[in-house]
Amino acid sequence: MRCIIQRVSSASVTVEGVRVAEIGPGLLLLLGIEQSDTAAEIPWLSAKILNLRIFSDDQGAMNRSVLDERGEIIVVSQFTLHASTKIGNRPSFVRAARPEQAIPLYEAFVGALSEGLGKAVGTGVFGAHMEVELLNDGPVSIIIDSQQRE
Repeated sequence: MRCIIQRVSSASVTVEGVRVAEIGPGLLLLLGIEQSDTAAEIPWLSAKILNLRIFSDDQGAMNRSVLDERGEIIVVSQFTLHASTKIGNRPSFVRAARPEQAIPLYEAFVGALSEGLGKAVGTGVFGAHMEVELLNDGPVSIIIDSQQRE
């Protein structure tokens, strides 16, 4: 699973003119699931994100997590995170998981985050055309890949 983590002052997701998720300060997560991903990666990735110290403390150093801040989270599925651009100029998405594999993993990931956060996590609509708005705070954007664990 590949995740772009963005520290935000606010974020929202709109589908067909309807706002389906909206948060104040917290994290906007763009999650891509590839064919080789399994549910075994979810505990590590969700714990890493929940405990990632990317919010500023009183001295301005990044020492606080979304848990410390009691922030909110939105997770948006984004298969394009697994684009291959090796050949030609049109991206290939062959590594991205098909919906029958990706949806249960996406839902389990959202559930793990919600449980760890102690409150509901906002989501987009899997497979829908979404309009994602965010006010990136910092900006702070971090990429984590559960298969590389760097």
